[in-house]
Amino acid sequence: MNISDRIKEISSLSEPELQIYASLTEAQLCNYFQKEQGIFIAESPKVIQVALRAGYEPISLLCERRHIENDAADIIRQCPDIPIYTGEREILNHLTGYKLTRGVLCAMRRKPCPTIQTVLHDAHRVCVIDAVCDTTNIGAIFRSAAALGIDAVLLTRSSCDPLNRRAIRVSMGSVFLVPWTWLDSYNPLRELGFCTAAMALTDNSIALDEPILKQQSRLAIIMGTEGDGLPKETIDGADFVVRIPMFHAVDSLNVAAAAAVAFWELC
Repeated sequence: MNISDRIKEISSLSEPELQIYASLTEAQLCNYFQKEQGIFIAESPKVIQVALRAGYEPISLLCERRHIENDAADIIRQCPDIPIYTGEREILNHLTGYKLTRGVLCAMRRKPCPTIQTVLHDAHRVCVIDAVCDTTNIGAIFRSAAALGIDAVLLTRSSCDPLNRRAIRVSMGSVFLVPWTWLDSYNPLRELGFCTAAMALTDNSIALDEPILKQQSRLAIIMGTEGDGLPKETIDGADFVVRIPMFHAVDSLNVAAAAAVAFWELC
C-alpha cells in the first residue's frame, strides 16, 4: 500500500481509532481484545524499533506530520500495512495529554505471557519484583536487568505491568529484551532449583558481597516495594536475606538503584 494512502489526518479528537492513544486506561489497553491479550503503546522511534526487533506486532502509528519522512520513516517502511495517524504537534499534545517524545507513538499487540518454566529454562540469575507498583521503578529495574546480565524477571500480581507506557519509556525498551512473566507463588522457583535472596534489612541479613551468594548456580534476587519493603512471609521463606552495606547511616536505596547494585555484584 502506498504511504500516502495510509496517512490519516486527524480531524477530530473523538475519532474511535484514536481512543487507544487518548482515552483508554492501561487496564483497558491490556484487555483490548480479550483478558491479558490486549495492546500497549510504545513511545519514541528507538523504543518502537526495539519492540519490532523483539517480534511485537504493530497496529497503528501516531506521529507528527514532520516525522513521517524523518524519525518515523524507517518504522513506516518496516510496517507497510498499518495506518498512520498524523497532525500538528499542538493537536497531538492535546490528544495524548502530554508532549510526545520525538513525536511518535505506536500501538502494538501484546504477546501471550510465557510460563514460568519457559522463562526460567536456561536462567541462572533472575529478579523477582514483589509488589513494586511505581512505573518508573519498574522501567529502571528492567533497564538494569538487561544491561547487567539478569536472565529473566518475574513479577508478583501486585506489581505494575511492565508494558505500562511509562515503564516502557523509562526502560528504553528493555522490557522487550528480558524474558518476563507473572509469579503467583515462589514454589516454582524452588522446584526449578533456585535459591532465593531477599533484599531486606533484618538482624540476620548477610552482606551483598558474601561469597556464598555468588556460589549459587541458580539465584533469584527478590526486590520489594519502597516503604514497606518485602512482606515478612517472603523474607522468612527466603534462603538468604541480603543487605547492601552503606555509609553515613543511610539505611536503604531506591529499589531501582538497589536492584542495579545487586545485579552488578551477583551477575
